[in-house]
This record gives sequence, structure tokens and C-alpha cells, in this order.
Amino acid sequence: MTSAPAVDQRRLLDVQELDTRLDQLAHKRRTLPALARLIELDAQLADLDTALVTSRTAASDLRTELRKAEADVEQVRSRATRNQQRLDAGQVSAKDAQALSSELESLARRQGDLEEVELEVMERLEAHEGVLTELEQAHLALVGERDKVVAERDAAYAEIDAEAQRLRSVRATAADGIDAALVTLYERLRGQHQGRGAAPLRGNRCEGCRLELNPLDLEGIRAKPADAVVRCEECGRILIRGTEGA
Repeated sequence: MTSAPAVDQRRLLDVQELDTRLDQLAHKRRTLPALARLIELDAQLADLDTALVTSRTAASDLRTELRKAEADVEQVRSRATRNQQRLDAGQVSAKDAQALSSELESLARRQGDLEEVELEVMERLEAHEGVLTELEQAHLALVGERDKVVAERDAAYAEIDAEAQRLRSVRATAADGIDAALVTLYERLRGQHQGRGAAPLRGNRCEGCRLELNPLDLEGIRAKPADAVVRCEECGRILIRGTEGA
């Protein structure tokens, strides 16, 4: 486009300022410290979840092993009790009594061996359950911390979103009635230049790219009528004349 009312061009700077503030809010929303912390916590929780599954499986296996060891001891103990009762009743022959006595000695040794196995499994299970308890406590602490960070993030989101909504309303009012073609050009340039489509010309410098215009270009710009839409030769943004210091 070649022209737009000078007052509309100057109003475009108000729109640009509001758009810049909205972009800053969007950036702030994307880069909240809470978001980075949540990524860290989620990674730690994933590791703990894996460790918990492994630990709980191992504990379950140890409990199964302990039940078997206890059953083995009980089986030997029951057989020894039955043999002793038969001996005490005195209703067996001398030969059978000798056999029962010999078996009782063997069962006692066997019971001792099995009880050692049972004790060793119990000790391993106790130690493992201690580790498991520590993992579960660490998991609960991390979940609690994550909940806290989520609350902080959501509170920050709410504050940012409320301010963004307010600014969008102000922007709509600021942009209302501005030459449509000028706004279209501005929006296109905003997409090409990191959100900044218009900038004031102050002295001989474009405040968009912060570069000084050469004297020839500057003379040509100043010679144009007030409603002419001029662009920075360096960055291509719309140059707004008539601002302070221009």
C-alpha cells in the first residue's frame, strides 16, 4: 500500500506496543520456571516409578520365598512332633522306636538347616522392605512437591491469562477504525519480523532495527506526504513519522 491517514499510522504504534506486551506475556507463559521444574519432577517420578515396580516385585518374590521356607520348616516340625508322640505313646516295637529316634535326629538337623534358610530370607525381606519404604516415602514427597509446583504454575497462568485478556480488549479498542489495509500490512510484517511490524522514526534511526538511515533515504522519506506509508530500507518495517524526536 502507498498511503494511510497519518493519525492511523501513529495509532498503529499504540497497537504495536500492546502487541509487544501480549507477546511478552505469551513468552512468559511458555517459559515459567515452574514448567522447567515440572519436567525435572516428572523425570524423577518416572525413575522412581520404575524403581518402585522393581522393588515391589522383588519384595513379593521374597514373601513367596519366605512362605515356602516357613512351610518347609512347619512340615519337618510336624513330622517330628508325630514321631515323638508315637515314641511317647510306647506302642511301637524296639526296632521301630530305634528308627523313629534316628529319624528324629535327622529331622532336627533338617529343621535347623531350614530355619537358617528361613531366617536368611526374613533378613533379606526386612532389608528390602526398608528400601521399599524409603522409595515410597520419596515418591510421596515428590508427588507432593509436584502438586505444589502445579498449583504455582496454574496461579501464574491465571494471572498472565487475565492480563492478556485485558490487553486484548484494550488492543481491540486501539485498533478499531484504523485503515484496514494498513493493519493488514502491519500484521504481515509482524509475522516476518519477530512480532514487530511498525516502529517510530526518531531522528535518523529506525527504532525497529535500531539502525541509522543513510542521508539520501532519510531525505526521501521526509519529502513524502504525511499520509504516505514508508518502510525502513534496512528491516522493511513500517516507519511511523511525527513521533517525538522525529
